[in-house]
Amino acid sequence: MVIRKDNQYIWCTSNWCLTIALTIAPCISPAHTGVAEIEVVGNYDNSVGSSDSASQGVINSQIIENRPLLRPGEMLEYVPGMVVTQHSGDGKANQYFLRGFNLDHGSDFATSINGMPINMPTNAHGQGYSDLNFLIPELVQRIDYRKGPYYAQDGDFSSAGSADFHYKTKLDKDFTQFTLGQRGYQRFVGAASHELSNGMNYVVGLERMNNNGPWSTPEGLRRTNGIFMLSDGSKANGWTASLMSYQARWTSTDQVPQSLINSGLNNGQPFGRFDSLDSSDGGKTDRSSLSLDWRQSHGKVSDKVMAYAINYDLTLFSNFTYFTNDPVNGDQFMQKEHRNVYGVKSLRQWVIDGDVEWINTLGLQSRSDLINVDLANTQSRSVSSWIRQDNVRQNLTGIFSDAQANWTPWLRTNFGLRYDQYSTHVKSVLQNQNSGAATAGLWSPKFSMVLGPWQKTEYFFNAGKGFHSNDARGTTAKVDPIDSTKTVASVPGLVASKGYEVGIKTEAIQGLQSSLSLWRLDFDAELVYVGDAGGTESGSSSRRTGVEWNNRWMPSSTLVIDADLAWTKPRYNTEGGSGVFVPNAVEKVALLAATVKDVGKWNLTGQLRYIGPAALVEDNSVRSNSSSIINFKARRNFENNQAIYVDVLNVFDRKFNDISYYAPDPLRTVRNGTLISDKALVHPGEPRSIRITYSIKY
Repeated sequence: MVIRKDNQYIWCTSNWCLTIALTIAPCISPAHTGVAEIEVVGNYDNSVGSSDSASQGVINSQIIENRPLLRPGEMLEYVPGMVVTQHSGDGKANQYFLRGFNLDHGSDFATSINGMPINMPTNAHGQGYSDLNFLIPELVQRIDYRKGPYYAQDGDFSSAGSADFHYKTKLDKDFTQFTLGQRGYQRFVGAASHELSNGMNYVVGLERMNNNGPWSTPEGLRRTNGIFMLSDGSKANGWTASLMSYQARWTSTDQVPQSLINSGLNNGQPFGRFDSLDSSDGGKTDRSSLSLDWRQSHGKVSDKVMAYAINYDLTLFSNFTYFTNDPVNGDQFMQKEHRNVYGVKSLRQWVIDGDVEWINTLGLQSRSDLINVDLANTQSRSVSSWIRQDNVRQNLTGIFSDAQANWTPWLRTNFGLRYDQYSTHVKSVLQNQNSGAATAGLWSPKFSMVLGPWQKTEYFFNAGKGFHSNDARGTTAKVDPIDSTKTVASVPGLVASKGYEVGIKTEAIQGLQSSLSLWRLDFDAELVYVGDAGGTESGSSSRRTGVEWNNRWMPSSTLVIDADLAWTKPRYNTEGGSGVFVPNAVEKVALLAATVKDVGKWNLTGQLRYIGPAALVEDNSVRSNSSSIINFKARRNFENNQAIYVDVLNVFDRKFNDISYYAPDPLRTVRNGTLISDKALVHPGEPRSIRITYSIKY
């Protein structure tokens, strides 16, 4: 990355995750008042003077064009130290890992698109479910990311971090892309932008994707995605309206016992690496939204108001225990929900000059979810019996303030405070005992201090409290939905976290930007509603400590090298019970990449992703295997704004697992078959895939 600062040109690096992309177009840095203005001409805005912590940054659009992607959700791998996998069909939300968290589908990492939240509380499949499959990477202008609970603007699900996706409101050129790949992969994406006679500008985009994948039972993924945005004015004074619509249908191959893959046999019949034990698993999802973002500045005061409405449907059919509980009909179950979401965000920021310059922010965030959520036993997607049906009304409102003080040219502080109020009403149709109402409130103070820069080096200290909400059904639970004779304990609506971090960013070495952060995050309790079982699980308090080291080196104008490394120690605090290890919490992550750019008409990117092993059970007696894969992308530019892209994913065709789970009990994989006592259930990673894209800009 290249930065122009005080008329000097400096090479910089990324923040964590290791990706290599190039420097093409300028963007605006969110530099703080009182700090020298920085114009970023590269992919990352992670330079000295651009953030409040060593683990905060902005990822710009150029890197996205030059990065190989297997799935849209892998855009979160641009967040340093984060890795993204999948444990089921590609129409489903991904599996996310960051800072020693198995985030499952997003439980402690908040995501948004154009200001609208993506995470779904009290979701049929998992708390905080974050489905990023509706993202169109070619339309993303930037990704703002923050790690840790240090930012007053971040509320629910943001203890590990957050990422805000922003779409482009104007396109340099209209474009069309066609992609063909192995195993039935087909994708079309096109977008156009135009300025109307009254000065307003629109962007319209359309995506269609089909994919069967490597699975013996074809995935049959059919994804349709559309967006229309209308905007007027500038970033300081103007408005943007967004209309989005998305739907997907698919068949999934869920995780299977590792022993079946190793033996190649299931009850005497051949069993391959990509075979399924229930070919009727799968699902469908629909999401549509409307949002309006209004902003105005006058003097040293700026206001912003945003309102949104989301309509969302999800139906999932899964079978993780095969024929163990029901040897005749099988153990497939359905998770289904329909919800409407309504929300508003408002913010005022003003500057007070004096001996000390103060930048003050006051904000309000309010969200209401109206949810019908069901859980049932099924056979080949037909309901055989209902486990629970619930109507949920859930509200979460937060107010926050932030005061940034620029005490001297080398010292600035941020004092933040937010209060969140949670309320819910649950009507349980089948178990009236589980109906009820619950409320909770939580204060979350925040603090940041930035020292420097001295010799192009800046020092950070951050501290703050955060939280995640629990599934509303767990807050009113009194009996087990499967066995009403068993009582269960309800869980609190909000669970607090507390984090600390010290960090450093430096550009002292010409051509190299580095950042180092040491952090700790404590959770009061790892409580979560388990949608697969229809009940709640309560864990003990936990502590995670870690180190992250990010580097970007540009030894020449045509070569960029990134290296992002993360190490984490996740542990429960109690010594009792079965152990202190947090299951599925990945401890080591590395992402290394190199890009050779603008060599004639060629751009080349190679990327190595390493995911370390993790404990699968609390006593650490069973661990998952590590995985290392290499992806490659080449772009050849032609005349008349045409280009050919070649993506080679998993270049060396490594056999690895996207996810592993511990299976404590024997599993019956076929009707009346022998029981399999296995230590791990796995979802295999995809083999080598080659995709070729033709792109033309108008």
